[in-house]
Amino acid sequence: MKTRKECLAEYGSDYKIQQMVEAGKLFRVGKALYSEEKYVPELAVLARKYPKAVVTMRNAFYMYGLTDMVPDEYDLATERDAAKIKDKRVKQFFSPPGFFEQGITTSEYKGYQIRLYSRERMLIELIRYKSKLPFDYYKEILLNFRKIMPQLNIQVIQDYAYEAPKSAKIMETLQMEVL
Repeated sequence: MKTRKECLAEYGSDYKIQQMVEAGKLFRVGKALYSEEKYVPELAVLARKYPKAVVTMRNAFYMYGLTDMVPDEYDLATERDAAKIKDKRVKQFFSPPGFFEQGITTSEYKGYQIRLYSRERMLIELIRYKSKLPFDYYKEILLNFRKIMPQLNIQVIQDYAYEAPKSAKIMETLQMEVL
């Protein structure tokens, strides 16, 4: 997937880009985004459109196999002072600058690289947003986290918990419900 700027560098002009589109060699997959493949997953388009954002919450839980509920919108995290994402398909989560960068990893999603939070960070996010999630959904994901706890790095989870806003409450919930 390429931006308009990258396509201009490769093809030389908007006219040549348009010729490639008309010839079926290039496909417009979003505003100023082009791909050589006809079908590109929406999540990959959004990840490319908002390169500083990180996939979080329901999409990350689904990608990690912690739930089988397919999200109907896309959850992206940004720094607190980032511009508001004005895409109706996106639910934006704002994080404090120091905490935002923690746990960012990349993963392949249907052939495209996506930035998302690690499983350890997602456990912290689950606890942070516990009150905003349906109870059954929260419990399903929490039970699945308990099943994979031996695979997770407990020290990293605790480090993230200490850095998170309202860390005392998060640590208390971790001790009572997870560990």
